[in-house]
Amino acid sequence: MFYKLIVSIFVLFFIQPISAEQASEDKSAIGTTQQASELLKLKDVGEATFSVLFWDIYTSKLKTSTGKYPLENAEDNLLFQIHYLRDIKSEDLILRTIEQWQHLGVPEDKYQAYLPRLNTLWPDIKKGDSLALLINNHTSVFYFNDSYLGEITQAEFGQQFLDIWLSEKTSQPKLRLELLKGKSNE
Repeated sequence: MFYKLIVSIFVLFFIQPISAEQASEDKSAIGTTQQASELLKLKDVGEATFSVLFWDIYTSKLKTSTGKYPLENAEDNLLFQIHYLRDIKSEDLILRTIEQWQHLGVPEDKYQAYLPRLNTLWPDIKKGDSLALLINNHTSVFYFNDSYLGEITQAEFGQQFLDIWLSEKTSQPKLRLELLKGKSNE
């Protein structure tokens, strides 16, 4: 009970949704993913397709300021885009994210506080939709179909989320290698 109270307080004070007016004033909330890529001069690192048996689920693309991963310094920017080839409910996205964090051994208290915010951000996905994460100025900015969704300002969230695909402990090592151009940059 005490733990839930602490998580609720954390969410209320540190993971607040922002209004459209705040988003337009916030430099980390750059218009569209294409504008972000051009403005921040992002370079391709790699791309991959995630499949289960013979069904393609999504394609993904990784871009960074340097064209390399991991990021070399705190000022570097990163864009991770997923283009979905199947319909997926937002609840399933959240569930799969939790499963992957558990696979990576992320303690529950390290991701639990983000779940309410992700529940409000992520919509149901239809075939052809895209979801993207831009890490800019230590802030994680989400886009849906190239439109701003919202952000999470805790610097550690971005890496924790990216680790699902880019950690050496990922459940999909082949996908990781494709995103990193077939070689480990670590």
